[in-house]
Amino acid sequence: MSTELWRPSLDLALHRNRQSPQARFVQLATVREDGRPAVRTIVWRGFLEDGARLIFATDSRARKWTEIGASPWGEACWYFHVTREQFRLGGPLSVVDESTTDRELLEVRVATWREMSAESRLTYTWPDPGRARVPLAPFPTVPPDPLEPLPHFGLLVLDVSEVDHLELVGNPQHRWEYKRDEYGRWSAAEINP
Repeated sequence: MSTELWRPSLDLALHRNRQSPQARFVQLATVREDGRPAVRTIVWRGFLEDGARLIFATDSRARKWTEIGASPWGEACWYFHVTREQFRLGGPLSVVDESTTDRELLEVRVATWREMSAESRLTYTWPDPGRARVPLAPFPTVPPDPLEPLPHFGLLVLDVSEVDHLELVGNPQHRWEYKRDEYGRWSAAEINP
């Protein structure tokens, strides 16, 4: 699967925005079981080797995990404020947890866990996300094992099948649309902003 039509632009945006901590934050939209949209900010953790799949860490106890069961489609919106660019990347989402049978994905899950900060890993020891908070109950303060992921640690993988890239500089601005067909071939078109 060739991503050379859109990945160079995204890689350049990542490079030009590398000094900005916000460059790792992406808004991810999914569809709830009742058909309503849901959007949240998540942290991008990298690409799988094929280059067209983005990795995000997640907690299998979180609502977004079940939303993917309701509709496997999602869209990430990634805004780079230094270069004033927006990338909307859409496609099917899949989840990776300890029950995943794909050896490569299991290795990526462990590697992602190990690359995370102790502070980030600590959040996975907290009580179930989205549940009622017990008043005055302390949250755990001891980070978990940095080598072995907790059972509910998982990955969301966005298999990008369409990209909308908008440069918000210039007059007129520039916008490109990239799409992957059912055979894995990518096409590109410049479109009106």
